[in-house]
Amino acid sequence: MDPDSGFDGDRTHGDGVDYARERDAADPLAAFRDRFDVPGEVYLDGNSLGPISDAAEASLDRAVEEWRELGIEGWTEADRSWFWYGESLGEDLAPLVGADPDEVVVANSTTVNIHTLVGTFLDALEDRPPGILVNDLDFPTDHYAIRAQLRQRGYDPDEHLHLVESRDGRTIDEADVVDALEAHDIGIVFMPSVLYRSGQLLDLERVTEAAHDHGALAGFDLAHSVGVVPHDLSSHGVDFAVWCSYKYLNAGPGAIAGLYVDERHHGTTPALAGWWGHEKETQFELRETFTPADSAGAWQIGTVPVLSAAPLAGALEVVHEAGIDAIREKSLALTSYLISLVDGNLADLGCSVATPREPERRGGHVAITHPEAERVSEALRDRGLVVDFRPPNVIRVCPAPLYTGFEDVWEFAEGLREILVEREYEHVDADSTVS
Repeated sequence: MDPDSGFDGDRTHGDGVDYARERDAADPLAAFRDRFDVPGEVYLDGNSLGPISDAAEASLDRAVEEWRELGIEGWTEADRSWFWYGESLGEDLAPLVGADPDEVVVANSTTVNIHTLVGTFLDALEDRPPGILVNDLDFPTDHYAIRAQLRQRGYDPDEHLHLVESRDGRTIDEADVVDALEAHDIGIVFMPSVLYRSGQLLDLERVTEAAHDHGALAGFDLAHSVGVVPHDLSSHGVDFAVWCSYKYLNAGPGAIAGLYVDERHHGTTPALAGWWGHEKETQFELRETFTPADSAGAWQIGTVPVLSAAPLAGALEVVHEAGIDAIREKSLALTSYLISLVDGNLADLGCSVATPREPERRGGHVAITHPEAERVSEALRDRGLVVDFRPPNVIRVCPAPLYTGFEDVWEFAEGLREILVEREYEHVDADSTVS
């Protein structure tokens, strides 16, 4: 086992659950579990929706009380001024993505942010053919938005959207991104930081450097990494990025999304302009001409939804208290432990790991393949072991570090083993539900 994983692989199977309990007893983040209301017996679906924390609930309650007590005065008199809410929360988020405060804002939804940022930079290409490079393992909404932005400019997506194909159906080789840049006239590279099915973590620095070497811009979807993987967007020269806040950031269902725009692009007119992205100093003069804020705040569109943004304030308090580096260290230890249990206890029962084993190539979740993955996932949920399924054969397991321990991982692996040995999944009617 790689020493950087924070996991002593030699002891796993011999010590059984005692090893897990020993690791939990020594875990510096163990106390954070008490700050979350965790559904189910073991909740391993935080890469889809994180649970509520005491701090997130408190910040939501605070916003509700400010609404009750201040009414419209909350826009200026709230503890965290609603008028500057997006920028203020962006400042809190900036250290997690390695950016300056004015390069980050919370706004819109992830898909809307893809629309406005991809559209913005398509327009910035001017007369250059607008080739956009993506990959065939992306979450589909990314492609929906990009194809729509191409169509709105009169370009055929089938001609201008280029796919990097996976060699194994699970991962993307960064060398193939480089090859595609050399083979096509590309203006924008847009990739996920972590592939949503397999959990592969791409090398953002390498992809960005390759894009820039070929005269292209580099953008990323950080939905499956923000809050569990530290990033250095500014130092890597990333042009733009988007993410959600309801996964590892634990800000709640439908919580406001976030975006990053490198300072060298500030002042660019957004493709989807709205009054909340206007420069703040003159926003309420209600001028006929849009003047974008000279910051990432320009890519806000409509009025900030305070009640769907408020939980993020408290959620970020928890993340910063724990520390993103400590979160990453524990995440790698937990996923390494899970991989070892699959290899040692489940491989003979038809399970295999589809996630890269190298720590530096792995995000926060592990993809386990099995021919009956859908029905097995339902059987796990019936036992209170909450995971999710991705077609055709992937069980996604997310031991999120703030509220998951080593014993949770052990209990999951034992539950999965029992389901497979007893063939419990044969009594489950798969309903094709994914989350």
